[in-house]
Amino acid sequence: MSRLTRIEIDDSAIAPATPEMEQERKVAIFDLIEDNSFAVPGRDDQPAPDGPFALELCIREGRLVFDVTTEQADKVAEFHLSLGPFRQVVKDYFQICQSYFDAVKKLPPAQIEAIDMARRGIHNEGARTLQERLEGKAQLDIDTARRLFTLICALIPQQA
Repeated sequence: MSRLTRIEIDDSAIAPATPEMEQERKVAIFDLIEDNSFAVPGRDDQPAPDGPFALELCIREGRLVFDVTTEQADKVAEFHLSLGPFRQVVKDYFQICQSYFDAVKKLPPAQIEAIDMARRGIHNEGARTLQERLEGKAQLDIDTARRLFTLICALIPQQA
């Protein structure tokens, strides 16, 4: 089974999440567990490891770490990704989300919809960046990448 069945966030190295971010994190994890596609390709003439997998995400030494294990906690892979390629899209995403939350309070539906479309576009850009950064390391569909991008946003400080 090429899927994730458990996802944990190690946020011990970052500031506590706001209630809104904690809620988004919980929803993203729930949605990921319900429906995802995640596989680790074989390496060095070895076959691809069998899933399902557990994933721990964290920031370690200034890098985004994907720690992938089997459900029985046997190590499958560990990927360390530079945060650089994510910083601008995460910053843009936080800014557009703030605009969206402000708009919901006072703007007409047509303007809210326009901002929401821009928010989804930036979210998709972040998901594509994640897919590119994981190329050759892990295979995931766009919906899985979108939900993982939400979790990555929860780990990267907003002033990134």
